[in-house]
Amino acid sequence: MPIMQEAQTIYGYLPKEVQIYIAEKLEIPAEEVYGVATFYSMFNLSPKGKYQISVCLGTACYVKGSKDILDKICQILDIKPGECTPDGLFSIEACRCIGACGLAPVMMVNDTDVYGRLKVSEVEEIIEKYKNREKREENENMG
Repeated sequence: MPIMQEAQTIYGYLPKEVQIYIAEKLEIPAEEVYGVATFYSMFNLSPKGKYQISVCLGTACYVKGSKDILDKICQILDIKPGECTPDGLFSIEACRCIGACGLAPVMMVNDTDVYGRLKVSEVEEIIEKYKNREKREENENMG
């Protein structure tokens, strides 16, 4: 596991080629490495975006419309849950519970920014906020 964690730190996720390389070097079947990678939620098998969006699909959130919010985000970003935008800016995940049921429906960005009592009509503005933040950072780095 420590080798896999280090590899994920380097690559941001565990590509299939890296899993095979680890298995070869440890002289174990690649299936064992894959089994560990899929068992533990800390490992990612696909790239994650700079802004990782999690939409809660737990019971309280689902009943209050979180599936519609997830669908709207996927539509705006043109990706499916588990995918990353081609520019590497956004990735989206559906999760079971964020632990903020009283704020349902809830969406989180990077485990730090929580958006509760969310409406589908607010989603586009939130995503634009992060796109604009990225543009500002790019401009600051160029100037």
